[in-house]
Amino acid sequence: MEKPISVVTGKFRSSNNNHSNVWFVVPLFILLCFILLCFDYSALYITDTDEAAPSFSETTQNSVSRESTKDVNLSRLLDDPLPDSCSGRYIYLHDLPSRFNSDLLESCSLITRGTENNICPYLENFGFGPEIQDPDNILLKQSWFVTNQFMLEVIFHNKMKKYTCLTHNSSLASAVFIPFYAGIDMSRYLWGFNITVRDSSSHELMDWLVKQREWSRMSGRDHFFVAGRIAWDFRRQTDNESDWGSKLRFLPESQNMSMMSIESSSWNNDYAIPYPTCFHPSSVDEISEWQDRMRSQKRRYLFAFAGAPRPEYKDSVRGIIIDECLESDDQCYLLDCNYGKVNCDNPVNVMKVFRNSVFCLQPPGDSYTRRSMFDSILAGCIPVFFHPGTAYAQYKWHLPKNHNSYSVYLPVKDVKEWDMKIKERLLEISEERVVKLREEVIKLIPSVVYANPSYGSEGSEDAFELAVKGMLEKIEEVREVMRQGKDGGEWFDDRDDYKYTFAPYEAQVLT
Repeated sequence: MEKPISVVTGKFRSSNNNHSNVWFVVPLFILLCFILLCFDYSALYITDTDEAAPSFSETTQNSVSRESTKDVNLSRLLDDPLPDSCSGRYIYLHDLPSRFNSDLLESCSLITRGTENNICPYLENFGFGPEIQDPDNILLKQSWFVTNQFMLEVIFHNKMKKYTCLTHNSSLASAVFIPFYAGIDMSRYLWGFNITVRDSSSHELMDWLVKQREWSRMSGRDHFFVAGRIAWDFRRQTDNESDWGSKLRFLPESQNMSMMSIESSSWNNDYAIPYPTCFHPSSVDEISEWQDRMRSQKRRYLFAFAGAPRPEYKDSVRGIIIDECLESDDQCYLLDCNYGKVNCDNPVNVMKVFRNSVFCLQPPGDSYTRRSMFDSILAGCIPVFFHPGTAYAQYKWHLPKNHNSYSVYLPVKDVKEWDMKIKERLLEISEERVVKLREEVIKLIPSVVYANPSYGSEGSEDAFELAVKGMLEKIEEVREVMRQGKDGGEWFDDRDDYKYTFAPYEAQVLT
């Protein structure tokens, strides 16, 4: 048998010393392994720096430092998480039973029964309606549609489905959206139906909502919905069969919710947002192109009016406006929408007139508001208002607080005593001020259009985004009151008729 070799001398040792040799080799082997483990192998590789490699002690200290930094960063991340861009903006979209929305569209032929109107074609293209045929190139191609002004709830619902901060977790939501097509539902029963039928869907909706867990959080005060009719249509104050509309907004549970519609009422939880126009851009560039067109547009007429007389309304100023326009020869253009003489629902006809006019007259019609005022903004035509309820008391999220910056106000408190000559008052306005007014009007265009649902605002908020922003702020105000232990309903659904009087707006009168 071969004799073991001495690690130290290299000579053979005798077998008698085997046990002592083992005890000598083992510690030496451990020492060699320890040295190999501590060796800095990075020194074997060529580097681009002339810095000396760190020593073993420095390496150990750096390692400890890195681990310590990781622990600190992790602690900071847990204590101070990264900001959430949707914080305070999350909205939960209720999945209502289909009878409250989509089923109504499937039976669209019943929506306007009792009238000659067929609402079904207007449901195309997200509720924008059919694309407009524009052989004269009055409008921008592929951005204009024949949009019905009562399609707001359909348009808003489709845009909400694309909302950036939509959440399926209602506990994260700052607000809850109710996609109830209230206006379309009520339109089916406006003529020839008793109040029980007219109010049936309203009762069914509220019965369903109060059973959902989202309701209990704020008793519905974080819930909102949109209606494509004026708010007064949902505030029937009596149970007389002859009275107009439904009682939706007077149901106790509904009074806890907020409603956005094309015209608000006197109650604080009703909010006005713009009528849908026929312009639905797909990009910021399309808006900019249209704005540039309106800036460079030559305007032939001093003022224009698109509409029809209202002889059934004794206090209507429309008759006076039409008479003066006819007397003003080539300084006023009258687009007569009476008895189908001109299709005023076709924006080609309206834009031809408004884009060629400096001022566009906007008197009240069947109600305080009218879509024409938003058409005039699209055309860069300075709106002239005769009552504060037409705009100033309405669209506070979408129009400037300084009404003189974009409009002219000629209040008509009493038609019988009103002897003002519109043409003379408008001619008094300097050219410098006209230019400033028109530029402010053109700047408003992005904020009054409901853009294509695929549209990225890129810092230019459309009517939908401004409405959502305004609603979230209002709900947060209520939430803050409730955090303080107070009743969030103290002022929530109070009535304020003062805002529709002339007194708050005296300073806006043209001087």
